[in-house]
Amino acid sequence: MNILYDIFGVPFGFLMSIIYNWCGNYAIAIIIFTIVTKLLLFPINYKTQKNSARMQLLNPKLEKLRKSFANNPQRFQEEQQKLYQQEGYNPMESCMPALIQMLLLFGVIDVIYKPFTHILRIAKSVRTAATEITSGLIGKTISTGNLRSELLTLEQVDKSPESYQGLSDNFLQSVTEFSQNFTIFGANLGKTPEFHPETWTKEALILFLIPFAAGVAQFISSLYMQIHQKKTNPTAAQAGGCMNVAMLLMPIWSVMIAFSVPAGIGFYWIWSSLFSFLITFALNQYFTPERIKVINEKEKEKARIYAEKHPEKKTFMQKMMEQQALYDQQQNGSGLPRTGAGGEKLSRSEANKQNRERINEARRRMAEKYGDVYDENESDDD
Repeated sequence: MNILYDIFGVPFGFLMSIIYNWCGNYAIAIIIFTIVTKLLLFPINYKTQKNSARMQLLNPKLEKLRKSFANNPQRFQEEQQKLYQQEGYNPMESCMPALIQMLLLFGVIDVIYKPFTHILRIAKSVRTAATEITSGLIGKTISTGNLRSELLTLEQVDKSPESYQGLSDNFLQSVTEFSQNFTIFGANLGKTPEFHPETWTKEALILFLIPFAAGVAQFISSLYMQIHQKKTNPTAAQAGGCMNVAMLLMPIWSVMIAFSVPAGIGFYWIWSSLFSFLITFALNQYFTPERIKVINEKEKEKARIYAEKHPEKKTFMQKMMEQQALYDQQQNGSGLPRTGAGGEKLSRSEANKQNRERINEARRRMAEKYGDVYDENESDDD
């Protein structure tokens, strides 16, 4: 898992370094960095929500199919795939953008958690030595592979700077100067918020509020998505019991975690949730029913033109439908008595031949229906 943080953290770390050197304050740099990364990920978010909006357009048709074939799940799957094929809709299109976004988020998280690596460019050997000192101070062994190690060290440097005086690369001076710029309204984001601080100073109050702000930001985003789903897809929303629980538990979990890690992490969560909400809201306003109908027609036409230009290539849904047809033939064939057209009993080899003929016939019909070239010799080799 750590290798993903390393791979995607390098380019985002370079970006964060540029932003920090420009503005000189890490808290402000986090806000700007979050905006920039959200803009970089916007094309992925756009495609994901466009696919989701198109799915909402198809939901009434799917619901009609679901009612028509309530007692025949197999037939419903066939008709569902046919509908996707007719509409030029690929349900897997939402998976790839989501996967890419998840991979890029590894880089974003790596940058936020590792200011020594990406901003101060401190050598690994020095970071390792500093982490060992931090482990001794907090009474708990942590390694450089621990995502929280650098922010925890930043906090301990502020509390016990003398413990790190022996390190090279001007470690203490660099980290102390950085810590002074790692603030928001005078509160050091390298410190961990306390639920019951010894003294209620201005800094303690700001740090105390950050975890709750992170939880509220996430709750607002989750609540909005649930309201939007109820409006656009009431049927799915009615079955969303798990989503309702998650909407409440995730913000609470965020608050609890934010009280156990340096405030810089909770500070990032606040802005990440806020900007994600704004982007989702803006895209939902953009994808009006009228606009999504136009987009849907364009996508259908694009799929039709592509199929005409590349008749030899099967679309994802064509492959799915063909595999479903073959599976159905095999299942039906295996359950039939081994008898011929006149009722005579067939040997196992004759029955297998009969099943192969049924499968080949299914392939031929699928090829004719979708304009593919049917190769009987290729079928016989299967």
